[in-house]
Parts: sequence; C-alpha cells; structure tokens
Amino acid sequence: MSCFGVYLRHSSASPHGPCPQATETAYTCAMLLYQDPRAPNPRRVRIFLTEKSVPFETIEILIANRAHQTEEFRSKNPIALLPVLELPDGRILRESMAICRYVEELHPAVNLFGNDAWERAQIEQWNRHAELELLYPIGQVFRNTNPFWVGRIEQAPAFGEIMRNVATERMAWFDRELSKREYLAGDRFSVADITLLCAIDFGKPSNIRIDAAALPNLARWYQLVNSRPSAKA
Repeated sequence: MSCFGVYLRHSSASPHGPCPQATETAYTCAMLLYQDPRAPNPRRVRIFLTEKSVPFETIEILIANRAHQTEEFRSKNPIALLPVLELPDGRILRESMAICRYVEELHPAVNLFGNDAWERAQIEQWNRHAELELLYPIGQVFRNTNPFWVGRIEQAPAFGEIMRNVATERMAWFDRELSKREYLAGDRFSVADITLLCAIDFGKPSNIRIDAAALPNLARWYQLVNSRPSAKA
C-alpha cells in the first residue's frame, strides 16, 4: 500500500530480451503505465503496447479507492484521469491516443495507425467514430446510471438512458459497416479495432451487449478481435 491507496506493479514480458538504455530511438523499456485494470482507456493502451511487444510495467490506481484523487497522482495528472504513461526519464504523457501515437513513432513495426496517407486517414476516422459514437455514450450510461458512481459524481439518469439508446443505434450502424470489411478500418487490425473492442466490453456493466442474432457482423468481428492474445492484456 502506498500513498496512492493501491500500488501494484506488474511487468509485461518482452520477446526482445534485456532492454538497452531507453532513448528516443532505442527500444523503450521500464515505461510505467498508471492505470485501473477495469477502465477502458487504460485497456486501450495495454492492448496497443502488447500488440507492439513493447515492455511496460503497470501501477494500479484504483478508482474505487479514489486513488486517482490523491495529491501524489494529481501531480502526474492534475485532472485525475487515467491512463498516465511515465517514461524512464520521468517525462509524463496523458491521454490514451497520445500515448499510443508516441509508441507508434518509436516502434513503427506492427503498424497500427496506417502505412500511407489514405490508410492513416481511414484509421483515424474509424478510431474517432469508435470513441465518439460508442465509447463516449457507453461511458455516459455507466457514469449516470450505475450505483458505483452514487455519491462520487452528480448523476443524470435520464441522460444515461438517452445515451443507452444512442449506443444501441450506433452498434447497429457498426454492424452494417462491418458487413463490408473484415476489420473496422479496412482489411487488417488497427488501433480503431482496439477502441471499438474496449467500448463494447465496457458496455457489459450497463447490460449493453452484442445480440448476435440482430448484429451478426459485429458479433463476427468481436469474436475475431477478442480472440487475439492482446485482448487479455
């Protein structure tokens, strides 16, 4: 137990053996990911780093224990949000996609953001759709209707139910889109698939789930992406 409330440190395995000293061009090692294992945005980063085979360690900052509200954690992120990536030299990165883009620049192999202008634009487009059209409304359902947040934030249950309807409509839209291609942004796995996977799984506490009979293309895609080893990161 630390002054964060809960301080659990885990290491990811690297297939590359011992790490050299970290630089902007060398293989990055000993990065620290401050995260809550149940939150969707830290999971996006964990999956991304795992797909890249980039070694990292995690420090659990449990929202349930209000560990993200401590003065020590706020020194790393003043607005108390997760995830936060701390580099070996002490520099701090916040926001899941900023972290992923930084890692992509350092480790372009196993490209997840696109190889050319058109593919990068397509992946950016669909990643934003997954964020804004599904992860956001599902997050608002959870925040505004789940008992976990009672006494923690001011809830608006009616707004939460509106967002539930939005999420249902958007899942039907994603199903139609996925009838046209294997993955969300094209014919290969990308960061857009990571965001959509985390959004859908985050719907489970709010009983927002894929109806395979009604959404066969989304169900097919989910089985494909969820079967990747990185999905368990």
